[in-house]
Amino acid sequence: MATIETVTVQETPIIPQTTILEVKDGKAKIRLTESPKGKTYRKPIETWMPLNLTKGEQNVYRFIWEALSPAVPSIIPLAFENKSIVKLAKYISRNRSGSRQTAQQYIYMTARYASFNSQTPDQLINHCFNEGVIDQKAVTQEVQRLDDYVGELKARNLSPKTVSDQVKAIKGFYMVNNVTISLPYRLSNQRTNRDRAPTPEELQHLIDIADLRDKVIVSMLALGGFRVGTLAKLQYGHVKRDLENGITPIHIHVESEITKGKYCDYDTFIGKEAADFLRVYFDLRRHGSPCGKIPPETITDISPLIRAEHGRKPRSVDGKAVYRAVHNLYVKANMLEKFRGRRYMLCAHSIRKFFRTQMAALGVPTEHVEYMMGHTLSTYYDIQMKGIEFLRNIYAASGLSIRPKTRLSKIETLKEIIRAWGMNPEEILTREAMLQPHRTIISNSLTDADNSEVQTLSAALKDMMRKELLAIREKE
Repeated sequence: MATIETVTVQETPIIPQTTILEVKDGKAKIRLTESPKGKTYRKPIETWMPLNLTKGEQNVYRFIWEALSPAVPSIIPLAFENKSIVKLAKYISRNRSGSRQTAQQYIYMTARYASFNSQTPDQLINHCFNEGVIDQKAVTQEVQRLDDYVGELKARNLSPKTVSDQVKAIKGFYMVNNVTISLPYRLSNQRTNRDRAPTPEELQHLIDIADLRDKVIVSMLALGGFRVGTLAKLQYGHVKRDLENGITPIHIHVESEITKGKYCDYDTFIGKEAADFLRVYFDLRRHGSPCGKIPPETITDISPLIRAEHGRKPRSVDGKAVYRAVHNLYVKANMLEKFRGRRYMLCAHSIRKFFRTQMAALGVPTEHVEYMMGHTLSTYYDIQMKGIEFLRNIYAASGLSIRPKTRLSKIETLKEIIRAWGMNPEEILTREAMLQPHRTIISNSLTDADNSEVQTLSAALKDMMRKELLAIREKE
């Protein structure tokens, strides 16, 4: 592997596959040929960067490279060569969420704004200072520039939310460079193109037409409520214990490092449908593809839960690959419809909404649903302290599934009778699960769990009938 040919005090290369072309005035002109995932750029990227960086400064430049490479590698030179952009990236990586996607969006939007004004980002900031002191007259001119840019964005018929997000990024760029920019009016942050949750019938259709890998993706998004980016980062170790021991629902502990914003860890579950797809999927990977194109894989705790579709060596997918897989299924199912001619009403994130809406309809308390989706509410620690088995019982009692039951079991018959009496059986089971001692449910031996639900529903039905009879007697 080629590395930076050092004339510096750096002990390790900042970016792999980097070649120094020239050294001048304390800077090195370098050539980048590969992305962080080892993919060769269509066109090598040449840019200047400082020499003799500290470890912390090296991390910032690496952060920029990792953030911009997946979507906009062409603006890496602008980011490396403008101190104001480096300062923005440093702020996001150290003081905010550390999200590479956020850094990508903020840097890209700032680059677009600088291009609109025919200046570099550093020139925009330098214009606001006079001998190191803020020049208020110049700042006023910057406000006018931003106002003109807002007019340009609105002229493109962009949504209010899109315009607001771009202005937020630009104001953040100025802020981290010690310049306060404030428009004399407030921008609307209203969404005009909200996506919707797919119906159970639509998800069933997606499952029917999907290959095995895509069945895993759709079922886990629907039954686990994962974000696309989080699902892409899961490994076999996240499901190993319950999957190999036949425990359903399968518990998945999501570490804060793989969540959006990295704010907190959380726990969620996947039901039998997703668990069955996972078992078959890993069996196939262990034996290799029938055609021999993909060799047998040794599954370890760090094996990607969902591997990249191509390549003989197992490699994890990224969020965009998961998004494309779901989008292509929507296209194949002829389910895509645009909202006001712009964005689609169904996307990969929509399946996460299915989890929320279905769990709420099944009587699961909102705070428990939000916890399983990785949201931090005031009750976050209260729910976490109740333990995994408590949450597993809540999830199991909800009966969340994609496909409807094909026949009415004794439990389903009782549920239908209770519904006829005007009660929600799922709420009864959820309430009971919250009150009873925690228990682990084994998928190969559901008799005890079924009997428990039958007893709970029977007792509730008897109680309703008793109250009804007492009410009739009182009237007589």
